[in-house]
Amino acid sequence: MSEYKILTINPGSTSTKIGLFEGEKCLFAENVAHDAAVLKEYATISDQLPYRRDTINELLEKNNIDLSDVDAFVGRGGGLMAMEGGVYGVDETILDHARRGANGVQHPANLGSQLANEFAAKFGKPAFVVNPPDTDELCDLARVTGVKGVYRNVHLHALNLKETAIRHAASEGKKYEDCNYIVCHIGGGISVSAHQKGKMIDGNDIVGGEGPMAPTRCGAVPVAELLRYAKDKDLKEVKSLCTRTGGFVSHLGTADAREVTALAASGNKTAERVWNAMIYQIIKYIGSMATVLKGEVDGILLGGGMVHSEDLVNQITEACKWIAPVYAYPGEFELEAMAAGAIRVLSGEEEAKVYTGKPRWAGFED
Repeated sequence: MSEYKILTINPGSTSTKIGLFEGEKCLFAENVAHDAAVLKEYATISDQLPYRRDTINELLEKNNIDLSDVDAFVGRGGGLMAMEGGVYGVDETILDHARRGANGVQHPANLGSQLANEFAAKFGKPAFVVNPPDTDELCDLARVTGVKGVYRNVHLHALNLKETAIRHAASEGKKYEDCNYIVCHIGGGISVSAHQKGKMIDGNDIVGGEGPMAPTRCGAVPVAELLRYAKDKDLKEVKSLCTRTGGFVSHLGTADAREVTALAASGNKTAERVWNAMIYQIIKYIGSMATVLKGEVDGILLGGGMVHSEDLVNQITEACKWIAPVYAYPGEFELEAMAAGAIRVLSGEEEAKVYTGKPRWAGFED
């Protein structure tokens, strides 16, 4: 990998992760904390931009980090319409969509491209986004549901899923585009996805309540039972089960997987049942992705914070090793993925794509 220097920026709810890379080597990484009380003063996510930028600058100055020799700046691509995976040059269309959350989502990730652009403009260098959250490479059949006019959307941990697959393929002397993988991100949310020759052709909608239950997410629930449950409840309260109050939180009042496993180990039967049920559901979704790939699976790749759990990895391996070898990559490669994407473009290995502002899929013609 060429020794280009890249600054990566990944905004979260009350902090912003930054990483300075030279080739594959991380020179500096920090999770920049932001005062939650100050963030609440801003009417919109995008209004936080000057405050977050200045906080990042203060940290860089404190650590004597000079950005004048950085070759490119990369930010998370939140707020954009669904698009094909890849590396996109930040332009006015991306910035406009990120500022207003054109996809209907207001999330700190929307600040990623805006922050990258701020630094890029200052130093006269390019800015990119890599495999944004709304990366959509679904095959058509994966979009159809049993209700006319209701279609499956895709919301996955695309950046980490694709980077895990790219890195695994490289470790075996192969190209991502030549392999078929089932790739999982198992953390606060859980993504299970099928990758066929470089395209993520299927996966669960982690925002819409699909897939396995997760620490804060309900996962797939029978519609009739959910309607019964929601009969006397506020719609906003029910919707929060999809991303905030479902899963471990609903059953046990905590989103901490370490706390859940500790409870289970101490004899708490509910914790034990919920933990094992989550793993059982992950296994079921891995099996479904194997059928999507028609059994032609080169590997099952596990990433995300909960992959630090030996019990989780062992249970999945035991259940799924007949499909393909199982490989564990605890944690995530998000900062590394953003840097690697920019380097692929700067080195000529990959061409930067242009964001059209139009969703990749807007319905079937008939």
